[in-house]
Order: sequence, then C-alpha cells, then structure tokens
Amino acid sequence: MEKEDYQILIAEDSAITRAFLVSTLEELTERMNIIEVASGFEALKQLPQAKFDLIITDINMPDINGLELISFIRNNPEYSHIPLIVVTTESSPRDREKGIALGADEYLVKPIDPEQFQGLIRKYLGLNESGRGGSRRKH
Repeated sequence: MEKEDYQILIAEDSAITRAFLVSTLEELTERMNIIEVASGFEALKQLPQAKFDLIITDINMPDINGLELISFIRNNPEYSHIPLIVVTTESSPRDREKGIALGADEYLVKPIDPEQFQGLIRKYLGLNESGRGGSRRKH
C-alpha cells in the first residue's frame, strides 16, 4: 500500500522565501502536500485542517509571530509532536536560544543552505536519499 503524501505547513510572510522553500522541498519527493500561509494567524487556522508532518515557520510575521506560533503548538497536545523548523533572519544567539527553548527542533538563519535544509527535511520526514519514506515519525 502506497504511503500518503507528507503534509507540510510553511508560515512565512515573504513570498520569495516561500517560493524558495517550496521548490527546495519539491526536489526531495513528489509526495508532498505543501500548504503556504503568510502569517502565524493563518497557520493557526490551518492546523486543524490536516495532520501535518512538519511545520516550517519564520519568526517575524504579521499578526501572530513565529515564537507565539511555536509556543501554541508545543502547548497543544494535538500538535505538540509535529517537528518545527524555524527559518529566519533573526541571527543573534539570544534569538536562537529563545526559539529552541520554546520548542523549535531546528533554527536556521537566512540565507539558508539548500542542502542543509534538505538534510533536515529528510531527517524529520524519514526520507532516504531517493525521496522514499523510511521509518517515518509516528503521530
């Protein structure tokens, strides 16, 4: 039986960065359903709509910022298991520590290295080099 598509949520207010993230993700496997939103509030509205396998978020966004989004997700048992990757321009050690302390699994500073990013995606989705699923994280 074929595995269903991976559900990915991207919360990023920059359309250019969203396009870069989507194209970098799509290079890994065709089995991705990627939902793109431009704010933390829109991300919160999407959470009940799908069983997400991964969330990628910026920190600086309108409405609800990425740190507030991370805090909400980590404090909600329904979503707390979902891996969270921060992709942001906030580069100070203090910002990084805060993101990780709130529950981000990874904290990447823009501009990000596409190969490093893809390596993290493989890790959290359980993909091997060919884009096929291995031992996928259970929900």
